[in-house]
Amino acid sequence: MSLYVDIEKDLGSFKLKVKFEQENGIVGLLGQSGCGKSMTLKCIAGIVKPDKGKIISNGTVFFDSEKKINLTPQKRNIGFLFQNYALFPHMSVKENIQLGIEKLSKEEKDEITKKYLKKFRLEGFENRYPWQLSGGQQQRIALARALCLNPDILILDEPFSALDYHLRSNMENELCEILKDFDGNVLFVTHDISEAYRISDDIIVFDSGVSLPKRKKDELFVHPRCMTEAVITGCKNISSCDIIDTNTVFAKEWGFKCKIENGVDENSKHVGIRAHHMKVIQDNQEILEDSENIFEMTVVKVIENSFTYNIHIKNCDNENNLSLQMEVDKNIRKVELGQKIRVKFDKNSVFDF
Repeated sequence: MSLYVDIEKDLGSFKLKVKFEQENGIVGLLGQSGCGKSMTLKCIAGIVKPDKGKIISNGTVFFDSEKKINLTPQKRNIGFLFQNYALFPHMSVKENIQLGIEKLSKEEKDEITKKYLKKFRLEGFENRYPWQLSGGQQQRIALARALCLNPDILILDEPFSALDYHLRSNMENELCEILKDFDGNVLFVTHDISEAYRISDDIIVFDSGVSLPKRKKDELFVHPRCMTEAVITGCKNISSCDIIDTNTVFAKEWGFKCKIENGVDENSKHVGIRAHHMKVIQDNQEILEDSENIFEMTVVKVIENSFTYNIHIKNCDNENNLSLQMEVDKNIRKVELGQKIRVKFDKNSVFDF
C-alpha cells in the first residue's frame, strides 16, 4: 500500500503545507491543537478540497489540482473514525455499521455485520441505539463501520480523546490488536506524545500547519532535529549553546559545558536533555569512573507525584541561570527544597540541533 500527499490550503490564520509518502504501517500526525492535523485528514478523505497539490493512493489519483481531479469521499475507499465517532443516534448499531456498505445485498451486509459484531464483542447489541451504549462501545461501532468497508486507508482522528483514562488504555490495547490484521495505511492523529509513540511506526510533526519530514519514532525521540520536534516530544530542558569542540558545547542558559557522546553538528544552536535522562549521583565511585557531565546543582522546586518527584534544579555556580527539570524516583531518593545535589547527564542522551 502506498500513499503520496503533497498539498497546500490557505486556512486564513495559517497556510497548510503537507508533504509525505508512506508505503505501509501506522503514521502518527503529532502536533498542538489547531496546527492542521485533522484538516490534513479531511483533505485526504475528500471532505475538504485543498487549494493545490496531489494525493495519490496505490496509483489512484484522489486529487490533482493541475489535472482538476477531485474524487468524492465515496470513491476513495477510506475508513474514517471521527473524534466524536459521528454515529447517527436514530439508527441502531446494525444500521450504523451498515452505512458504508449500503449497495451490497442484504445477505452480504448481514454477514459482514455479524462478523464485526463478533470481532468487536458487540453481539446482542445490534438493535440498540448509540445513546444506550458506553463510550467504549460507541467507539467499537464507529471502528467496525470504518473497517467493514475493507478500506485501503484507515484514518483515526484522536480516537481516544472522548474516553476516560482507564477506558483509553483498554481501547488503545484493543485498537493495536485490531491494527495488526489491517493491511492498508493507517493515519493516526494525536497531540499525546506517549500515545503517538506506542501506536505509530513513523511520526510526522506539524509546526503551524507545515508538516516536518517524517521520522522513525525512535529516531525522533532520541534526537529531535529542531525546536518544534524537541518541544512536542516532551523535552523540558533546552538551552542555546556555543560549540566548544566536536563533542562539547557550552549551554548558555544552564551555565556549564556538556559532553555529547555522538558528536556535535557544526550548525547546532541548541542542546537538550530529557528529564528522565538525568540522575542524582550518590556514589563517589561512579564519579571516579566517569566524571564528565556531572554538575553541582541546587534544588529550587519540588513537585511530588504518586511515585516520583519532579524537581527543578539550578547550577550552584550561577543561580541566575535557568532551572532544569528532572524526575527522581521516590523509592530511591528523598529530595528537599534547597538541597545541594550532584546530577549526571547521560552523554548518549544529550542531543544538539
